[in-house]
Amino acid sequence: MSSEYLREAMDLAGQARGQTSPNPLVGAVLVRDGEVVGRGSHTWAGVKHAEIQALDQAGDRARGASLYINLEPCSHQGRTAPCADALIAAGVTRVVAAMEDPNPRVAGEGFRRLRDAGVAVEVAQDFTVEAEKLNEDFVCYMRTHLPLVTLKTALTLDGKIAAPDDNTGWITSERARAHVQELRHDHDAILTGIGTVLADNPSLTARTGSAPGRAPLRIVLDPSLRIPLRAKVVTDRRAPTLVVTTSAGAAAKRAALQKAGAEVLVLPSQRGRIQWRALLSDLGRRGIASLLIEGGAELNASALREKAVDRVLFFLAPRLLGGRGALGAIGGLSPARLREALPLKEVAVMRIGSDILVQGSLK
Repeated sequence: MSSEYLREAMDLAGQARGQTSPNPLVGAVLVRDGEVVGRGSHTWAGVKHAEIQALDQAGDRARGASLYINLEPCSHQGRTAPCADALIAAGVTRVVAAMEDPNPRVAGEGFRRLRDAGVAVEVAQDFTVEAEKLNEDFVCYMRTHLPLVTLKTALTLDGKIAAPDDNTGWITSERARAHVQELRHDHDAILTGIGTVLADNPSLTARTGSAPGRAPLRIVLDPSLRIPLRAKVVTDRRAPTLVVTTSAGAAAKRAALQKAGAEVLVLPSQRGRIQWRALLSDLGRRGIASLLIEGGAELNASALREKAVDRVLFFLAPRLLGGRGALGAIGGLSPARLREALPLKEVAVMRIGSDILVQGSLK
């Protein structure tokens, strides 16, 4: 029966995707005498944590109840008081959690506080791997202080992302494009390069039917500030925009972009390219826990070469473009030896409409 309630808690947590950052996804189920008496799912806008929502719903029936939750209850004062203290005060007698909180401000302290108060605590290790996967961006951020970086691209079956002359239309199906919008919704920031902005003038917004969260930060890598002041990411005000440049970007252009509403960040460069490590460190300081890269071949190559990418998502369309002039998904110089190819781990394949999604981890 515990598995059933933990499964429900995990499902509740997942329903708030894209609405909780920089906090984790958390779902809570309170059970007394075999009956669910309270449920909760945290969202940033809702302020109250999942445990508190479940306690509010249960009222007096929380006394003597068991809590099933995907993440250790917090023990520190943030926007709200510690959830561990609230559970103790409400008379909850048992807590079953799928994993310990990787936040160093908690990291077992919530469990210790509960046990010291006489609450039975159990970590459901059968659910731990799944619980870490559910909150993989939060876990990565807490352990490294850097965002989890996902590189996404759409390509033909023979690995091409663009024809030499005319790229009107879409490579992938409508179903796959809708899936990408959900991916955007789930991330704190979306990044592209100046080449994509000049070629496509994208809005880089999350257009989904999901419950709204905070709009993902739009990031444009533009070492010499070629971005037009008329670009959608500068003018549409639909989400905040960060233009990342180097000392080669003219001061007058920086001032004009900032006046137009974009933020401009100057970072060190190496051979004319922005240093990824400096960028990721800055994003970590801003509380960005997840970054989605949607760039062209050269941007993809630089991110992979500098080992900035944690996982890749390749949407393969059932088309063949061929030819030497068509652009491949990853630019730059080819490795001299086959053994230098980047190996993917934890590879998964799924069908989305007429397309195939291949994903894998690089770290």
